[in-house]
Amino acid sequence: MLYDVIIIGAGVSGSAVARELSRYEANVCVLEKCEDVCEGTSKANSAIVHAGFDAAAGSLMAKLNVRGNEMMDELSRDLDIPFKRNGSMVVCIHKEALPGLKELYDRGVQNGVKDLKILTREEALEMEPNLSDNVEGALYAPTGGIVCPFRLNIAMAENANENGVDFRFNTKVEDIKKKEDGFWHIRTNNGEYVTKYVVNAAGVYAGVIHNMVSQDDDKIEIIPRRGDYCLLDKEVGSHVSHTIFPQPTDLGKGVLVSPTVHGNLIVGPTAIDIEDKEGTNTTAEGINELIEKANDHVKNLPMRKVITSFAGLRAHEEKHDFIIGEVKGAEHFIDVAAIESPGLTASPAIGEMVGEMLKDMMNLTAKKEWKSTCKDVMDPSKLSLEERNELIKKNPAYGNIICRCESISEGEILDAIHRPLGARSLDGVKRRTRAGMGRCQAGFCSPRTMEILHRELGLSYEEITKSGGTSNIVMERTKHQKGGEQ
Repeated sequence: MLYDVIIIGAGVSGSAVARELSRYEANVCVLEKCEDVCEGTSKANSAIVHAGFDAAAGSLMAKLNVRGNEMMDELSRDLDIPFKRNGSMVVCIHKEALPGLKELYDRGVQNGVKDLKILTREEALEMEPNLSDNVEGALYAPTGGIVCPFRLNIAMAENANENGVDFRFNTKVEDIKKKEDGFWHIRTNNGEYVTKYVVNAAGVYAGVIHNMVSQDDDKIEIIPRRGDYCLLDKEVGSHVSHTIFPQPTDLGKGVLVSPTVHGNLIVGPTAIDIEDKEGTNTTAEGINELIEKANDHVKNLPMRKVITSFAGLRAHEEKHDFIIGEVKGAEHFIDVAAIESPGLTASPAIGEMVGEMLKDMMNLTAKKEWKSTCKDVMDPSKLSLEERNELIKKNPAYGNIICRCESISEGEILDAIHRPLGARSLDGVKRRTRAGMGRCQAGFCSPRTMEILHRELGLSYEEITKSGGTSNIVMERTKHQKGGEQ
């Protein structure tokens, strides 16, 4: 099949572009090397909607950060995703550094960030009593927010799929060439794909994809920048109510402390440049560093309540700005590269920008009918007792609790499996329902979730994985029984 556009990467940027292109009469396909959407940077980040005061004035990063922030209210309503404007604070703990807050304020105003305010020590402590005793002042941005990064990514992909975009998983791009027929030929581990236009949204691999088609004087290098995080129990989720940043450095925005939309507390990230594009292992040094730095700005952090630690990779490029546009000497090949923080915030604006770009380049026409909305997995906890009882009466699966920590029912897991681009792994279920994200970190619910995946998808237990690839849970059987499974 000849596609009009192929998007490489089903992270938050690729999915945002796919959703925008689904508005138009075009054959669009997304190629993803992993077994699901949201498997790279998009699944392991701070879950912050940045206000937009940090990025350099005039940069593409600043423009798309502010625009993405503005789009998030309507997008969260349309896609039924958790989002809250809890506001953010950049905390100064050294009197001699106070002028830096004014610099951030001025930059934010220049970027178009609304309602910024510089707080005195007393004002900052009144808003956040658990700030460090050394606080001298703070920059307050009420437009800052928090979001569920999994649901944002998944919902945009689902919505694109419902509007006709194809998704091909476990499909790794190995080579790209434009041939005599004028089309791009993409060789993958699952055969060849042919398309008129390519969008490179491959995250930490975007440099590799770019360099397959670019001229010798136009190569780029994406550096994986690892960030370690700690996630704390919901019991201490109210330790702060705003997202607390230190003053930024050359390596990024620093170690933040923030509530999450699900009621936890998140601490991180560190910023460590590495070579391994799959290097998401945490280290003792990294965790110790983030705890030390976080305690500089927030006192009495309840780190004994950590329920898990994890690491994510940011797609850093030397110029520290997004790279979006047609590649020099590679007509109809569009980069969406170097999308590091605030990439999550900017993603809807990135989709909008690239969608408009391709609409003009391809003379696309809008569909007569385009579905802008979708519904999240049913959440019975939002129902009244009477409504919940009625739901269980109609469908008893919603009364069968699989994940005790998060009170996730079998009905919710079934919804996650059978919806568009449904879950096929434990992590796929987890990102769609939160089954396995609680205190026991899937210690209780994993076997029961595996039973449901086995039953609903016809997968053998040996085929069920944690997150695709070789992350199998059951390696082999130790006992066999004639005529059935044991």
